[in-house]
Amino acid sequence: MGMTMIEKILAKAADKQLVSIGDVVTVKVDQAVLLDSTFTIPGRFPFPEKVWDPKKIALVFDHTIPAPNILIANGLKNGRKFAERYGIKFYGEGRGGISHQLMAELGMARPGSILMCSDSHTCASGAFNCAARGVGSEELLYVVCTGQTWFIVYPTIKYDITGKLRPGVYPRDIIHYIAGKWGDHVGHNIEYVGPAVKDISMSGRQTMSTMSAELSAEFAVFEADEVTAAYLEGRTDQPWAPVFADADAQYADVRTIDLEDIEPLIVMPHFVPNNVKPVSEVAGLKIDQAFIGSCANARIEDLRIAADVLRGRSVHPDVRLIITPSSSDVMRMAAKEGLIETFIEAGALVTNATCGACLGGSMGVVGEGERCLTSSTRNFKGRMGSPDSEVLMASPATVAASAIAGGIADPRGYPTLPRPH
Repeated sequence: MGMTMIEKILAKAADKQLVSIGDVVTVKVDQAVLLDSTFTIPGRFPFPEKVWDPKKIALVFDHTIPAPNILIANGLKNGRKFAERYGIKFYGEGRGGISHQLMAELGMARPGSILMCSDSHTCASGAFNCAARGVGSEELLYVVCTGQTWFIVYPTIKYDITGKLRPGVYPRDIIHYIAGKWGDHVGHNIEYVGPAVKDISMSGRQTMSTMSAELSAEFAVFEADEVTAAYLEGRTDQPWAPVFADADAQYADVRTIDLEDIEPLIVMPHFVPNNVKPVSEVAGLKIDQAFIGSCANARIEDLRIAADVLRGRSVHPDVRLIITPSSSDVMRMAAKEGLIETFIEAGALVTNATCGACLGGSMGVVGEGERCLTSSTRNFKGRMGSPDSEVLMASPATVAASAIAGGIADPRGYPTLPRPH
């Protein structure tokens, strides 16, 4: 009997020839990533006698950077001590960005490998044919000390992606389409394959893998191809080998998506599965804040799209638009290409690379009775601030168009203006 991609990766990491649905496997981890949030709750992450392998452990400050209060400042101080004591790689203020983007930029996410982090959106690295999973801080401490963890082998749902996205529609809309049509994926892995995948950029694959967390998937992976190899070129000196599903692999379901069927989509407040509407059904709904950021949609490709919509136009006077690049490198590229100037001229506020407003930690907390349209990761009640606020989600293009209009707007109604030479 054949195996799916995830089954093959888990089998290899567990030194097994075969794994089956329902098996509990102990696996060797290839990369562990700690976050600042691990240290900002006192006593949550004690200093062990030793760590498993400093070369395979990194600490990234990303959730609330720079520190917005004394409690977090003290936690960050503790995190710096941890990195120094064990000699692990450290990426702090001004030297990194959102962890999931850094894992990609620094070649930590590699095909066929297992990557662990304490953040639920670690599945972002599944874009690289990597078994990436968020775990609790206690389990991550075990990983940091032993280099091992365990998983249950769950069944897999395969998406066969065909066709081509129409103008104004983006990979973010694909994942919203899946959420709206098929709902949650609790107790399942996801594979994204098909002839159209070759046309989805690495940025788009990262978006879809990231947002698979909102489907409650266990793992979400793409096949590795020429796009993967081109991105990894020069980013890692570690060996890697792509993993493909066997022809006779068993799936819980195989679903076909024709990208021609997808239009700009909006996730409505408080939850994602089965809570998606076409932009046309909610057009004009007033917003107070617009946010383009997070590990889901703040790469240079996303900022270019937002700038194309905003260029020559102005943010509505009743809306505050916050734009947060996903990494220092993305910020540098955006500045070099003139995107930051475009954002400022349009009336947007550009912040440093951080999770920031996404989790309601800082850099854009939403107040009582306010409505925010965001390209970030999550929209449950109180996610970005007040529990009496509403969070809706959309692609960066839709967020930018809505910031101009003052309410939900179809990005296809805002044809892009040419970039200055």
